[in-house]
Amino acid sequence: MTQVEEQTPDAGKGNLAASLARWLTPRRVHTHALLLAVCLWTVYAVDMSTPGLRDRTGLIKGADFLHFYTLGKLALEGRGNLLYDMRAQSAELAKFVPEAKGYVYVPLYGPQVSLFFAPFALLPYGWALAAWLSLNVLIYAVCCYAVWKTCTNLANQEWSVLAAAIAFPGFFHLLLWGQTSGVALLCFTLVYLALHVRRPFLAGLALGSLIFKPQLGLAAAVIFILAGEWQVVAGSVIAAAAQLGMGWWHYGTSAMRNYLHALAHVRDVLSPLEPRLYQIHSLRGFWLLLVPWPSAVWGLYLVSGVAALGLVLICWQKQVSLALRYSALLVGSVLIAPHLTVYDLVILAPAFLLLCDWAMARKGDSLADAMQVLLYFCYPLFLLGPLTRFTHVQLSVVAMVAMLWVTWRASRSNAECA
Repeated sequence: MTQVEEQTPDAGKGNLAASLARWLTPRRVHTHALLLAVCLWTVYAVDMSTPGLRDRTGLIKGADFLHFYTLGKLALEGRGNLLYDMRAQSAELAKFVPEAKGYVYVPLYGPQVSLFFAPFALLPYGWALAAWLSLNVLIYAVCCYAVWKTCTNLANQEWSVLAAAIAFPGFFHLLLWGQTSGVALLCFTLVYLALHVRRPFLAGLALGSLIFKPQLGLAAAVIFILAGEWQVVAGSVIAAAAQLGMGWWHYGTSAMRNYLHALAHVRDVLSPLEPRLYQIHSLRGFWLLLVPWPSAVWGLYLVSGVAALGLVLICWQKQVSLALRYSALLVGSVLIAPHLTVYDLVILAPAFLLLCDWAMARKGDSLADAMQVLLYFCYPLFLLGPLTRFTHVQLSVVAMVAMLWVTWRASRSNAECA
């Protein structure tokens, strides 16, 4: 019997995490999730209730979707030469959506992304945005449901799970900005489901499909290579090559050359790419906010990123459940991503479900208590990014590092055999 298994429900009563975990009753968590959901979506409804394409803050509704809509328009017109011309795109999007005059986006997506959004660009912007947001709601619902069905300890908590899913800050920001992170969530969910049924090559195909947002798949790629998961690696290479090949085939070599040039010089455009540092929830963002010396930031990010990768790799190689290992992979993917904004946090939805399920199976265990408390407090911390303009400390990153640490401790103690 392992150390964790020997612990009784009273083992951690003396510490703060145990006290908070006991306070977080299912009914209380359910009520808090409902209250947060009502608050978030009331704000969203009020913000979007204005006539026309601008919200109450004066921004274009679904602001980031405007960039994808422009890429789709360029695809329809066969203007691949403009895919990586920032100034030309700004002039063109003002023609496509006159209300968006003056908007500028950094073009870093692969050429295949423009092909994906071409069907949306056939519609007027307002209808295209509605279709895109509806698709993302569907993707999010399907992903959460599919992962929840694998969580045996949450089987009778369907209403609480629903409330928590609706209140998840990553989902709120995904719809607020009209971003592509919902598709990334779909890829990560498919990876988990494929691994769950022991189909590593299919998992690799899903992982490689993340090539449209390569920064989110960076940690997973490193972990699967170091762990020698060669079927996953092979599937990833094939899927990534096929996706990029579509753009190459459609636009030709010049577009691919421009794409690679844009990626190679991404550091030159980091400032316009990240205008709101307080919305970054990764290790690099943490150091950017805390340390005033840019040269030191990269060094601290490298050291902390390698440490986080090391913890994920240890978790992945331990003989513990897939739920625990994959949660570590998702949390590590967020922490290590060189560019990660608040809407990308939606990819953590499966990890929150899996870790909650894991914690519920071990009520009274100190590690499970700590995990339950961290999951609870991540919700408000994901929303309090703007406070870092004054505090310069992104507490959500601290909480996620703690989650990764607890996961590593759990895997180290062999709390659950695979």
